[in-house]
Amino acid sequence: MKQKQTARVISQREIAPDIYDMWIETSLAAEAVPGQFFGVYPKDKSTLLPRPISICETRAADPGAKPGLRLVYRIAGAGTREFSGYTAGDSIEILGPLGNGFPLEAGKGKKVFLMGGGIGIPPILELAKQLETGREQKQVILGYRDGALFLKEELDRCSSVYVATEDGSVGTKGNVMDAVEAEGLEADVIFACGPMPMLRAVKKYAEKHHIPAYISLEEHMACGVGACLGCVVKTKEINHHSNVNNARICTDGPVFPAEDVEI
Repeated sequence: MKQKQTARVISQREIAPDIYDMWIETSLAAEAVPGQFFGVYPKDKSTLLPRPISICETRAADPGAKPGLRLVYRIAGAGTREFSGYTAGDSIEILGPLGNGFPLEAGKGKKVFLMGGGIGIPPILELAKQLETGREQKQVILGYRDGALFLKEELDRCSSVYVATEDGSVGTKGNVMDAVEAEGLEADVIFACGPMPMLRAVKKYAEKHHIPAYISLEEHMACGVGACLGCVVKTKEINHHSNVNNARICTDGPVFPAEDVEI
């Protein structure tokens, strides 16, 4: 169940240009699942709404460490720029965990594609760690703009990683679907998070190859709890909340079966 809490920053560093990696201490980490997100509140009171940031990694409490939550985000405006200035010991207001995550059982024991593009890469790390299937079965395909390959080394430890870069500096030149074709990869299930053009391509590929796919939709969110209807996606079926063909990404998603949404 979601809660609002004052957490504490454990550490923060810049891992690529304008992309920051922040660990925070919070008991809410134990409740989070891959694909969910947290609302993070700026201290600047002129920015009233929380900023949605996906979960990159979680750490449960143990004798050597307190429960922690890892948020990897890109500076996109005043709120995230404020967050980038936080240092160890600073307080931080969070709300979560929010939304629905990836269905881990759908990939259990199967050969999977875990596809991340740009700032859609961070949620793939915890997903790769928690999926119960063999290391070689976890085929992680990452799409970057250039050679700043944030989180790749960590994903290498638990999966087989393939890279595509827009400028061709590393791996396949192009996008994640170009890498799938170039490497001759196949899968039984697809999990993906990234920009809308990438997710459209994933949906099309899944339909062509009759593969179940679960996609995490990126969208500008306001309230983050489903009250404002500011983030909606068209659906095949009539939504029980609105009685029209749409769903709220922040609460009904952000993860959806690709076949259920029109993107």
